[in-house]
Amino acid sequence: MSVVKSTLSEADRSVVGDALQGALVDLVDLSLVAKQVHWNVVGPRFRSIHLQLDEVVTTARTHADTVAERASAIGVTPDGRAITVAKTTGIKEVPDGWIKDVDAVSTLVAALSAVIGRMRQRIGATDAPDPVTQDILIGLTRDLEKHHWMFQAESH
Repeated sequence: MSVVKSTLSEADRSVVGDALQGALVDLVDLSLVAKQVHWNVVGPRFRSIHLQLDEVVTTARTHADTVAERASAIGVTPDGRAITVAKTTGIKEVPDGWIKDVDAVSTLVAALSAVIGRMRQRIGATDAPDPVTQDILIGLTRDLEKHHWMFQAESH
């Protein structure tokens, strides 16, 4: 049952809803991964990486809200519960304990790569059924790719 009536067909709403739910999970987990690394990073580049990680968290949380609200607007209930995120994330688990600055950078490059790859698939999937959602996904992928570039530059 949907309380909100969508202008999308049921088939299109299903495709778009799946894309938005997957994006929400990836963004929630990315924000958690970045915060976990943020709290545990150590090394000579601690401060710059520590601050850079907060930028990723802000980006992920801002876009997660936009994605969840878009899902609600088309009549799909967003699910950002911890159990859902844990079961469906595409990001590898962050190791426990202190994380050397070099490893922090590689962890974020890998996490961002995974999320960006999945976002690009969602961009393709939403092209025909809902260009509005596709536009949201394009914008957030742009921002994630900027972070990806910056973390890659840290590793060279």
